[in-house]
Amino acid sequence: MTPRLFAIVGATGTGKSDLSLDLAEALAARGPGAEVVNADAMQLYRGMDIGTAKVPASERRGIPHHLFDVLDVTEDAAVARYQDDARAAIDDILARGRHAILVGGSGLYVSSVLFDFRFPPRDEALRAALEAELERDGAGALYARLRAQDPATAARVDPRNGRRVVRALEILALGEATHGAALPEEPVPWRPASVVGLRMERAALIERLDRRVERMWADGMLDETARLREQGVERGRTASRAIGYAQALAQLRGELTEAEAIAETQALTRRYARRQVSWFKRYAPAAGLDVAWFEAASADAEALAARA
Repeated sequence: MTPRLFAIVGATGTGKSDLSLDLAEALAARGPGAEVVNADAMQLYRGMDIGTAKVPASERRGIPHHLFDVLDVTEDAAVARYQDDARAAIDDILARGRHAILVGGSGLYVSSVLFDFRFPPRDEALRAALEAELERDGAGALYARLRAQDPATAARVDPRNGRRVVRALEILALGEATHGAALPEEPVPWRPASVVGLRMERAALIERLDRRVERMWADGMLDETARLREQGVERGRTASRAIGYAQALAQLRGELTEAEAIAETQALTRRYARRQVSWFKRYAPAAGLDVAWFEAASADAEALAARA
């Protein structure tokens, strides 16, 4: 069996991690083994376990996992860096004669690996200057500048997302075209891959997500966040804004009650799942890219392995 890249995508809560483990075991039973590569931006962080539904190392069935727990909570997650690291991991897995299974719901991260994304250059000094402006003048002033310079990009950027506004202005200042954090109009696959999409009826998914958030708090979300706070999570621009952790931090600061933190996390999780569905539903078969969608409860790892 020729080693192949698989990708398991879909909204949060649809069972992607479980299917990745089942598929890895099914592939191993048929020939070369398989290894999992993370494509969830928040699972890159050490210590962010409960709030990201990260599979504990003890429950990974002996299957090698890559790009989990590789960042401190004070570091920024950058998709361009992730693209390089994930592709290097996949190339290494395939070169050793094993299958690679990319799994996660961060749409841009998944797409940066599967498709021929080229990210604009970075300029640390320029970005630092823009971030100083953001701190001094606020996101609104920088967004107004972006809208004047590039109305099309401004229309795709949340005016309240200061980090995204800064990045867009940085790219423009470097004389590059902004990519808008979107799939290209005619995406070209990076290499042949089998994409498995998981979907679930909206009402059932909402119920599942709401219960999962409640379990997060019951399982120690507040204690986990308190430990991360000691490690400097509030200084991390990416980690501190993660859904669930931002609300737990607000609860620790006395800004939200537990009930309010849970309710806000549930609402944001539902909204995030809706965005994930919108992102991944645009995936379509292309040259070298095999895309198949399944109801979450009916995805059969043995059948998927047989198609490899």
